[in-house]
Amino acid sequence: MEQILVVIGITFLVMVSPGPDLVIVTRNTLVGGRAAGLWSSLGVLVGNAVHMTYCLLGIGWLISQSIVAFSVLKFAGAAYLIYLGIATLRADDSSFEVTSDSSGTSDEKWFVQGLLNNVLNPKGSLFYLGVFTMVITPETSLSMTLTLILCMKLVSSTFWLVFVYTLDQPIVRRVLERSQRTVNRVFGALLIGLGLRIAAMER
Repeated sequence: MEQILVVIGITFLVMVSPGPDLVIVTRNTLVGGRAAGLWSSLGVLVGNAVHMTYCLLGIGWLISQSIVAFSVLKFAGAAYLIYLGIATLRADDSSFEVTSDSSGTSDEKWFVQGLLNNVLNPKGSLFYLGVFTMVITPETSLSMTLTLILCMKLVSSTFWLVFVYTLDQPIVRRVLERSQRTVNRVFGALLIGLGLRIAAMER
C-alpha cells in the first residue's frame, strides 16, 4: 500500500506540473476540440508506456549513462518542440476551429503529435527510471510491479480525461477565443521555451 500511495502521489504531481505534454494537449484541444485533445492524450499515454517498457528492460539506464544516446534524444525532442512553437506563433488569428473531420488521418495527426512529444522528451525516461529505481526494485514481485504500473496509468488517464473535458467547456473556450492572438503567442513561446530548456538540460 505504501508503494502504491507513493507512485500515485508522484504521478499526480508530475501530471499537474507544467511541461511539454500539458502544453501540447492544451494547444491541440483548443485548436481541434475535445477529440483532438483526447487523441493527443492517448498519444502521450502510449509514449509513457514506451518509456516504462524500455526502463523495465534496462535500456533507460543505458540512455541515462550514454552521453550520445541522451544527446540524440534530447536534441530531437527540443527540435520538435521548437518546430511546434514556431508553427503556433505563425498561426493566424481566426477563432479556434474545431475540426469536424472524424477521419483516421486527422485523429492520427493528433495522436502522433502527443506520442512524439512524449517519447522525444528525455525527462520521461529519467522520470520512470527514477520511479522504478526507488519504488520498483528487483525484489518487487511481478504482480506488484504490474499493479504499480496500472496505478500510474489510471492516474494519468483520469487526469487527461478531466483536463480535456474541462478545457473544452464552452465557457472556457469563449474566454480563450476572445484573446486568441495572445493565447497563440503564449503557447508558441512556451513550446519554444520548453524546447530550449530541454536542449540545455544535463543528465
